[in-house]
Amino acid sequence: MPAVSRKCAGMSQPPQTSKWAKRHLPEGGKDRTVPPRRLPNAETRRREHLTPDEVERLIRAARRAGGRTAERDALLILIAYRHGLRASELIALRWDQIDLKAGLLHVSRLKSGSPSTHPLRGPELRALKSWRRAQGDGRPYLFTTMRGGPMTRRTVHHVIAQAGRRAGIEFPVHPHMLRHATGFYLANQGHDTRAIQLYLGHKNIQHTVRYTELSPARFKEFWRD
Repeated sequence: MPAVSRKCAGMSQPPQTSKWAKRHLPEGGKDRTVPPRRLPNAETRRREHLTPDEVERLIRAARRAGGRTAERDALLILIAYRHGLRASELIALRWDQIDLKAGLLHVSRLKSGSPSTHPLRGPELRALKSWRRAQGDGRPYLFTTMRGGPMTRRTVHHVIAQAGRRAGIEFPVHPHMLRHATGFYLANQGHDTRAIQLYLGHKNIQHTVRYTELSPARFKEFWRD
């Protein structure tokens, strides 16, 4: 048989099924297995942000977990929330961006976001100083692993998801919920949309408007019982 004919004949043959696969095929011999469908976010959690109370529960749960990373994990959640940081911005934080004496954090944003300088309050300063003593000198990155290297996004996701389970939050928690929590908290406090935009580093103000649109503060004076 010519080479071309042999090639065509080979292409027409049905795919082979292993003996193991044949033993596990459903009744009728046809493989109808399909990968599981990914559920929409709305089916696994009621909302995409956390309330201030839920954030406090996360921080307490991380701190009470014990172990050598408990202090780091609680600080990570606090800093992410207070400054609306993405997971990638968290792991890129360096000590040279923090001025403990002046109480300032120089924030570098990703996704072409606008950089800014945020004030650091008492709880943050105390937690930062305590973690620096525990971490030791000579580490350039704020959040490090047990081996001293910078954390990964995957580790940040794991830390926050685990804290959510320990805190008894009834839906899966992920890091970006903390950034949304920052936006909603600031909007509920009545802060100007433009100021929130600069604080979160949004290039487009439409990304900020979602927080003020859903803020109940807009309707506060509707009823005067």
